[in-house]
Amino acid sequence: MLPADSRPRILIADDEPTNLQVLRHMLQDDYRLLFAKDGERALELARTEQPDLVLLDVMMPGMTGFATCIALKKDGRTSSIPVIFVTTLSDTEDEARGFEVGGVDYLTKPVNPSIARARIRTHLSLVQVDELRQTRLEIIQRLGMAAEYKDNETGLHVIRMSHYARILALAIGYSPAQADELFNAAPMHDVGKIGTPDAILQKKGPLTPEEWVVMRSHARIGAEILGEHPPGMLRLASSVALTHHEKWDGSGYPRGLKGTQIPIEGRIIAIADVFDALTSERPYKKAWTVEAAVELLQRESGKHFDPELVTAFLARMPALLEVKERWAETEASLAAIAPAA
Repeated sequence: MLPADSRPRILIADDEPTNLQVLRHMLQDDYRLLFAKDGERALELARTEQPDLVLLDVMMPGMTGFATCIALKKDGRTSSIPVIFVTTLSDTEDEARGFEVGGVDYLTKPVNPSIARARIRTHLSLVQVDELRQTRLEIIQRLGMAAEYKDNETGLHVIRMSHYARILALAIGYSPAQADELFNAAPMHDVGKIGTPDAILQKKGPLTPEEWVVMRSHARIGAEILGEHPPGMLRLASSVALTHHEKWDGSGYPRGLKGTQIPIEGRIIAIADVFDALTSERPYKKAWTVEAAVELLQRESGKHFDPELVTAFLARMPALLEVKERWAETEASLAAIAPAA
């Protein structure tokens, strides 16, 4: 049995004391239990206690289980809590209604203990996976922002260029899930700058040839920081960090890849990164106009950038400008990404 303070918490809502006792006996060794005899009390406990899962009867006095679930899903404080209906209603219409209002599972009484425990474990595991995925994304995004702050950036650069990359990925045929994965990997493109000395990274004047060698090492350092992984977002992020400074004509770094030797994610990020860098103000330069940035992309098409990607990128200009406007570096947008005090 897990220590009492680490066991998941389950809220059980049922107006029949016998049913509550059956579920208590079935689950008390593995879970911390909360009890409610009506929908209103269930809502109150869900909001204040934040259980990991709710077992909800349907036929209760006053607010039914279906109505209670609808209220839970409408409240931002409780909308992510999974709800399993436990009821005597066994018609397929009732079961369909349970899923329609937001339930994740439907158990009929009398409950089979083995089946109930297995279903509960499954849905709690799914919650943990979602929480782990969200935490990993937040860490990745913040680490990407840390590299930008070190480079005299606000952190908004990684947000804008990630959106630009997603727009371009969708334009060339990525599925929404693939585009989202690239969106989440994109903030890692310059993470290697964490290993670049401040004297070089924040130098006001031009870099010496020796300093350029050190500066360009950030691509390799970024890939080393992220490491090698199975297929997935971290492998994608590592590829982005390593290849986003490669150029279509082979004159880029660190490996001098040419054309389609450059992974598609590196080619996408190269365009998104440069477009935002050009159109944003920095301590060492004024922001370029969008028109001037477009001219550079067109001029460098087939040299620095994949020409087909440049065409697809420029064709989505209204969506790009919407992102640029939404994440302009205003006081409100900077406050939105600032860490809590």
